[in-house]
Amino acid sequence: MENSKEMRNWLDAMNLDHPLVIAGPCSAETEEQVLKIAHELKDTDVNYFRAGIWKPRTKPGMFEGVGALGLKWLQKVKKETGLKTATEVANKAHVELALEHDVDLLWIGARSTVSPFIIQEIADALEGTDKIVLVKNPVNPDLALWLGAVERLANANIKNLGVIHRGFSTYEKTKYRNIPEWQIAIELQQKFPDLPIINDPSHITGKRDMIFDVSQTALDLNFDGLMIETHFDPDNAWSDAAQQVTPSSLVQIMKDLKIRKESSAETDYNVELNTLRAQIDVIDNQLIETLSKRMKVADAIGGIKKSQNVAVLQSNRWNEILGKMILEGESKGLSEEFVLKMFKAIHQESINHQEKILKA
Repeated sequence: MENSKEMRNWLDAMNLDHPLVIAGPCSAETEEQVLKIAHELKDTDVNYFRAGIWKPRTKPGMFEGVGALGLKWLQKVKKETGLKTATEVANKAHVELALEHDVDLLWIGARSTVSPFIIQEIADALEGTDKIVLVKNPVNPDLALWLGAVERLANANIKNLGVIHRGFSTYEKTKYRNIPEWQIAIELQQKFPDLPIINDPSHITGKRDMIFDVSQTALDLNFDGLMIETHFDPDNAWSDAAQQVTPSSLVQIMKDLKIRKESSAETDYNVELNTLRAQIDVIDNQLIETLSKRMKVADAIGGIKKSQNVAVLQSNRWNEILGKMILEGESKGLSEEFVLKMFKAIHQESINHQEKILKA
């Protein structure tokens, strides 16, 4: 993506004094519902009114959206409130209908991003458009797949591009509906700092009472905006009821969020920050040294196992270590999620070392 700087032009042109906000119901249910929510969001900081017209669902028989009829409701939203409109597209037909009804912003869902064939079909249908096109991360934590989708759209001469971070699926039981895997979003920002990135706390959390905290984390990480599902009667929404907030709750969330400065020119700030960063550098080097020592011990264990023809994986021992470290981590202020992730990575590296010894 050689011209990634151009991708930021659409966001810069809006000249906002706050992060971009995309809000509206998970699904367009009825014309009355869509218009009621839109009018309640009209005089807020919301920049785009979102509504799912086509809903990819896990099982057949679930509510899959009202279809093209909902696009006429979005046209009414724009006419009556002045809000720009946004919806998800998943194939060429969706794109053509959305463009025909002058939807301002189109996003590609996580289930579509996983398929280069689908992305290419959408890119071909959108070629040369001046509409804003945002790409949600794929369901699985694969940065290359995410960026590949953006590249296909960029190759179709679509200049107004961006991405949406909505978290990643996992088999593990966590407090999130989709784990954030913030490091993936951070890596994307580092590779393409001019690519606008929007956070979707609704899909990350799956719970409305967690939306504020995830939104604040996203803003602390210099995300450009938020996509928050909003419904006047969330508990009775036809889809994703638990993760939608009321318009008044959305307004309060936006008021309470703190926008951090990227930096400060004050001398005391920079001196203190550099001192703390130097301390982190020292500790990081110590961590690498400690991990290296641990792997040397794992090598020795591998040698003993090889001499006795014993299997590498010892499940009871591993479960014992994990349980102990989770408790130890919590006592030191470390989250269970972090400790699990860290020790699983350490354990996998230990297994790799021991397998190499056994195969030698």
